[in-house]
Amino acid sequence: MWICPQCQRAFKRTNQGHYCGKAPETVLEYINSQPLETHSHLINMMITLQNSVPCIQERILWSMPYYEKEGKSISFSACKKHISFYVGLEAIETFASELNEFVIKKNAIYFPYDKALPTQLISEIAKWCLS
Repeated sequence: MWICPQCQRAFKRTNQGHYCGKAPETVLEYINSQPLETHSHLINMMITLQNSVPCIQERILWSMPYYEKEGKSISFSACKKHISFYVGLEAIETFASELNEFVIKKNAIYFPYDKALPTQLISEIAKWCLS
């Protein structure tokens, strides 16, 4: 058991990544709380999702950006080396042939910061998930 010295929360894994403090209230606030070198990818992700699906609802849920429309949802989070894009297993299976170059874990696609963000693919996945 590991206890974060900053927020005093207990975790199973030592030095587990988590968010200490007050949760952000907007996606821009979330992005601004992340390391500066991640901002361009995170802003591109936010803009791509906003532009992909008309009338998409954007909010913070579980301390990360969350998008929904008519009961369907997707979300993303900033990690140390990548953006985790949570789209669900069915979407990952549907777009499997286009996701060969990315790491996939459970219901998330990892987009590394050291590569250009595949905005067209993200847009297609968002439309599929939320339409």
